[in-house]
Amino acid sequence: ENYSMYCVSCRSPVCYQCLEEGKHSKHDVKALGAMWKQHKAQLSQALNGVSDKAKEAKEFLVQLKNLLQQIQENGLDYEACLVAQCDALVDALTRQKAKLLTKVTKEREHKLKVVWDQINHCTLKLRQSTGLMEYCLEVIKENDPSGFLQISDALIKRVQVSQEQWVKGALEPKVSAEFDLTLDSEPLLQSIHQLDFIQMKCRVPVSVPPVPLLQLEKCCTRNNSVTLAWRMPPLSHNPVEGYILELDDGDGGQFREVYVGKETLCTIDGLHFNSTYNARVKAFNSSGVGPYSKTVILQTSDVAWFTFDPSSAHRDIVLSNDNQTATCNSYDDRVVLGTAAFSKGVHYWELHVDRYDNHPDPAFGIARINVVKDMMLGKDDKAWAMYVDNNRSWFMHCNSHTNRTEGGVSKGATVGVLLDLNKHSLTFYINGQQQGPPAFENIEGVFMPALSLNRNVQVTLHTGLEVP
Repeated sequence: ENYSMYCVSCRSPVCYQCLEEGKHSKHDVKALGAMWKQHKAQLSQALNGVSDKAKEAKEFLVQLKNLLQQIQENGLDYEACLVAQCDALVDALTRQKAKLLTKVTKEREHKLKVVWDQINHCTLKLRQSTGLMEYCLEVIKENDPSGFLQISDALIKRVQVSQEQWVKGALEPKVSAEFDLTLDSEPLLQSIHQLDFIQMKCRVPVSVPPVPLLQLEKCCTRNNSVTLAWRMPPLSHNPVEGYILELDDGDGGQFREVYVGKETLCTIDGLHFNSTYNARVKAFNSSGVGPYSKTVILQTSDVAWFTFDPSSAHRDIVLSNDNQTATCNSYDDRVVLGTAAFSKGVHYWELHVDRYDNHPDPAFGIARINVVKDMMLGKDDKAWAMYVDNNRSWFMHCNSHTNRTEGGVSKGATVGVLLDLNKHSLTFYINGQQQGPPAFENIEGVFMPALSLNRNVQVTLHTGLEVP
């Protein structure tokens, strides 16, 4: 029998007899033709969906193939762009190299010119002096007194003038063979190591800087100053925003910060003489502070080498001889200080009296940096001094005169000043002999060598001397 119905429950066609007598009697059944049309419609609808997806897939494959071509083309374009950018950097570096080489060439040519000028000048003077000496030697052989005396005065003046032409420094090179040109390439090298695509930098977390390397060959001391230099290790990719330099107190105490900044060279002044300092440095960036470098040990000078200080001297003070000789334009006493400051140790210096007219009272001693400079040293509470004339001396502080002692100064005399900050005392010497008892005791703080004088006196300073 032909099928005429469709069992929805069993999902299959059934005949009328099965519907009446069989297992489908209680199932949900529908007309076969209606269900046939319904299922055909459902299948057609599903096929339409698949067809649409197939079409989208074909279009997507075309898009992927186009993307492959675009990636290939864009990759070549980006490579060409990167090469052009790097070539531009290389060209800029090449141009800068040419400029720097030009500066080195100019510096070399300048030094060569100065030396050749000095050679020619010295050769001419030497030729003139040699000719004059030969002529004078011939004149000296003259046996006629009257003939000799007719020209001797003129020759003596010529010889003196010739001698005066060889002034101080005339036989010293005006330039050195060293080139004071240090290429600061470290920041550029760091920038090159950090050169990357911005997107890559965003993906990579920034770490703290590595340990700085102290450049021991550039670390040094001068008097009571220390200079330290450092650099970052090569191929260091972590950025550096600055450095922190620390120094102890010169007596094994705690470290303290003495410099924070971007420089890699630092000089610290005003330290104790004859002291051992420990120094270390660390770098920092936005992520934090890196580890400390190794500690370097620096020893300040045992004795002080210093001159008179033109920047703090009274305007009437006149300095010469590389600021080692002092006199004054005024008949009133004026004060000049030394360039060194002492707070620790034993220090000795001398002053040679080059000129002494009309029995003035120069004063020698020590002072605070804010001493009054328009009156005799020792009249205020900022100075401790010995003033002396041609017969005797007195000690003076706060305008109090004490310990008159026989024995004065004259042209050619030497006055010594002994500052013993271990015993906190100040003692004076004249011509190598102690002048009176220790002048002052129980003195503490920071002191600078000091001198007051007027126009009737000229003295020359001698430093770096052994303690008597």
